[in-house]
Amino acid sequence: MTIGRLAAATGTSVETVRYYERAGLLPQPARTEGNYRAYHPEDLDRLRFIRRTRDLGFSLDEVRALLDMAGNRDQDCGTVDTLAQRHLAGIDGKIADLMALRHELARLIASCGGGKVSECRILEAFSPGDGRAGPPDR
Repeated sequence: MTIGRLAAATGTSVETVRYYERAGLLPQPARTEGNYRAYHPEDLDRLRFIRRTRDLGFSLDEVRALLDMAGNRDQDCGTVDTLAQRHLAGIDGKIADLMALRHELARLIASCGGGKVSECRILEAFSPGDGRAGPPDR
């Protein structure tokens, strides 16, 4: 199949397919007599795997490691589990950070009593040290 068909079959752009080839996640495809890339069903499966892991937020290095592990079917899956658990812990950390940010912003919004910008509690909280609303003087 052509790069366009491969891309369309996986919801990936042609440029992303080329990027994954340059990054070493997809093997360099064979070429037709007309010098077009020629992909096989295994390439489609591999790109689907890459897309799914990327959709789940795995880094390129993590995807590369997962592909290596997937290629060694007799290997113990503990390494896969460890990598996935480490990734999940990172996601949990990001969620906790986002929840703290959300809480702080919600608190600021709740402190707003309306009125003039010169009395805005939200802008006051954003201002450095002196408590004046507005951007710092330059």
